[in-house]
Amino acid sequence: MDIQWYPGHMAKARRQVQQNLQMVDVVIELLDARIPASSRNPDINAILKDKPRLVVLNKSDLADPEITAVWLDYFTSKGLPAVAVDAHHGAGVKKMVALTERLAQPAIKKYMARGRLARLARCMVVGVPNVGKSMLINRLAGKKAARTGNRPGVTRGEQWIKLGGKLELLDTPGILWPKFEDPETAYKLAVTGAIKEQIYNPEEICTKLVQWLLDNAPDALAKRYKLRDLPENVWEVIEKIGVYRGFYLSGGRIDEYKTAVFIIKEFREGSLGKYSLELPLQ
Repeated sequence: MDIQWYPGHMAKARRQVQQNLQMVDVVIELLDARIPASSRNPDINAILKDKPRLVVLNKSDLADPEITAVWLDYFTSKGLPAVAVDAHHGAGVKKMVALTERLAQPAIKKYMARGRLARLARCMVVGVPNVGKSMLINRLAGKKAARTGNRPGVTRGEQWIKLGGKLELLDTPGILWPKFEDPETAYKLAVTGAIKEQIYNPEEICTKLVQWLLDNAPDALAKRYKLRDLPENVWEVIEKIGVYRGFYLSGGRIDEYKTAVFIIKEFREGSLGKYSLELPLQ
């Protein structure tokens, strides 16, 4: 599996993040709760350096809650405050705001010690594309303050957004690294929607996903698609799901491409259950 994607606007986004760091008190590092490691920019520590940071595990409603708890403990043990959030429904957002305000206090006190008037706490959200940044910002602002979309790379510019009376947020585009060193990382980003579908093969991604489901959640797979006898062969499973959904081509053949896209969509939306694809490395 060879997936590479590094649009020019992402290289620009990295430069923008580095330039704007001096303007904010806290950075909110937004990750996908299903793949916290794979959805992390590997250069993030070098980019943010010693800037106060809050790790936010978004889409927690789609992840295994027990594994999410393990991840929260992991980040805390590394000295990084962390919180699980469901930006779509609002769960965890108030706690996230409170933690952000708390992390910003040292910078604000230092600012006021210079004889300046008090100001709002300033924060910035960074994360890979399609991790839910725009939805989170809209939730915080209580309105459509940032454009949202179901495809990666929808946010291109930057804007300041006031969040109530205590926070001011600088929106920035998502950033992604120039090369996926690990094929598994590329797969996880693709299957969760962080990579544009035009640059990977859905059938290839689907076979890995279905194999994972066969190994980890066969009952959920069988129940969802009413499969009485669950084949061991991945392609037989995909074909049976295609039959169940009626995805036929001319001549009675199963449309494997359409079936693969459908299964991936079902997984992304949580229709197959709440799953996390990775645990922290000890």
